[in-house]
Amino acid sequence: MLTPFDDDLEIEHDKLEANAKSLSGDGISSFLAAANISEYHSLTQQERVDVTETSVEALPDSACVLAGVGGSTKAATDLMEAYDRIGVDAMMVMPPDHTYVHERGLLRYYEKLDAATDTPLVPYVRGFDPSVSFLRDLSRIEGVVGVKYAIEDPVKLGSAVAAADDDVVWVDGLAEPFAVSFWNEGIEGFSAGVSNFRPEIGLALFEALTEENWEHAREIRDLTLPFQDFRGETGEDNDLPGAISVSAVKKGLELAGLHGGNVREPIRSLSAADERRAEELYEELDDGIARVID
Repeated sequence: MLTPFDDDLEIEHDKLEANAKSLSGDGISSFLAAANISEYHSLTQQERVDVTETSVEALPDSACVLAGVGGSTKAATDLMEAYDRIGVDAMMVMPPDHTYVHERGLLRYYEKLDAATDTPLVPYVRGFDPSVSFLRDLSRIEGVVGVKYAIEDPVKLGSAVAAADDDVVWVDGLAEPFAVSFWNEGIEGFSAGVSNFRPEIGLALFEALTEENWEHAREIRDLTLPFQDFRGETGEDNDLPGAISVSAVKKGLELAGLHGGNVREPIRSLSAADERRAEELYEELDDGIARVID
């Protein structure tokens, strides 16, 4: 769930609600509120609670709603208490944003968060390169029911899945482009890239993977690559990769008739040239969906 902001960069809860209802009506049943792509780090603690509550209230009881949580142990547990009052189904623990981390210290952090709630946890592994033994021990924390794996290393993923607790669900956190290769290493789902605004892609890809129809799965995966590659670009006057990732998805939402809205700093909106490029890529995507899925 992305967070739509108006021209004053205030949250437009009615548009967030409309997006949630539309995606649910299209068949999506798992949602993540207040996460990276929701601009988690640009939201206050209260805003994280508010956007999550809007999502929970907009979605049917049958939907699975996870909420992002992170920061210091105290800040995280305070946020978790608020999420528990709302009634989320699980909490995704954001990647550590500390300058220095220790694997054993990080495991202790997850253990303390687990002790603070009966709600299941899904750690998001991204931005650091942990050992297989760390991933194994992470899966054995009692409240951890899943791991969102966002490291471009399928071999490590396979080793971790083999060593991990059998009850833990591994999820590809790098969206559709890695779903096929990661599926063969043990994932059971994937996060949304272009499926945020064209959910039929994610649903069709999940069905193809579940049925082990590898050729069709690769065809669907390939549809997503141009737009996903675009998300990884720097944009204008910038050398940092992925700088337009959120803005690109918000543009995709708008092109699909949903609500993207503005972005908060330090993210920037697309330049005019990048907007035109997004429109071209969306048209290509639309043509591909008609050819491969419809």
